[in-house]
Amino acid sequence: MAVADTASAFDSGHLDQVHDAQMDYYGKRIATCSSDRTIKVFDIVANQPTPSADLLGHEGPVWQVTWAHPKFGSLLASCSFDHKVIVWKEVQRGQWIQVYSSPVHTASVNSICFGPHELGLSLATASSDGSVAILTHQQDGTWTTSKIERAHSMGAMAVSWAPATPPGCLLSAKPPSNPDRRLVSSGCDNSVRVWQLDAASGQWAQQGPALSGHSDWVRDVAWAPNLGLPRSTIASCGQDGRVLLWQEEAAGGWRSTALPTFDGPVWRVSWSVMGNVLAVSEGTSNVTLWKEAVDGDWQQVSA
Repeated sequence: MAVADTASAFDSGHLDQVHDAQMDYYGKRIATCSSDRTIKVFDIVANQPTPSADLLGHEGPVWQVTWAHPKFGSLLASCSFDHKVIVWKEVQRGQWIQVYSSPVHTASVNSICFGPHELGLSLATASSDGSVAILTHQQDGTWTTSKIERAHSMGAMAVSWAPATPPGCLLSAKPPSNPDRRLVSSGCDNSVRVWQLDAASGQWAQQGPALSGHSDWVRDVAWAPNLGLPRSTIASCGQDGRVLLWQEEAAGGWRSTALPTFDGPVWRVSWSVMGNVLAVSEGTSNVTLWKEAVDGDWQQVSA
């Protein structure tokens, strides 16, 4: 696999540490957030980010941002130390308004993620109050909240949605008849947990036992896109310097494979669109790319 060996850097204009940067579905825009309490949106013009808008509304450091699928329009969501979740909508080019703002949690909201578009407009969040919340947009424009209380006893650090389509599926214009409604979360209890929505009760319940393999806070978790892949895969990373790849067994349960242990904390993991390349971000600001070989071993393909 060919891997690009060049990277572009740009001045975000933030006045404090930048915590997250996310590109939209088409790769035409990028949103950043910072401890300076602001979110900045940039248009990508000739491969260079051009400032488009500054979004002000949080009262504390903004930890993460996430773009909705374009079928819902230009929507961006953010989470912050101020306990707030804010959903932003672009009403004109460069003009954004808040369409939802609520302290869903009672402590810092550390992670936020829009769900697969096949499930409608939904949003998951993870908080230091130990809970994971699922927000669902209704036809009348309101948002309803379903909460997994005490998801992680010492605080939830990250959350990620499962793909709506089952493993092995290829692209299709037809939505799945029975979409997968699952989440994975991680926390300060050193665990990774998989959650599934019970269609009958409408409640989220833990699927199987907690996935144990980390010896310290699990700082991030990411469910891989499964376009054409034969099985579900989850990546987790932690304060212990470990990155674990969890693969779902046909008979149930999860089997883990570890990457070589890193020298310090690993903060983020992120999958490529196809789900076959994993980016690992260390606390030293170093990012490496990993790919599964034919024999099942994971090999570093970029430093």
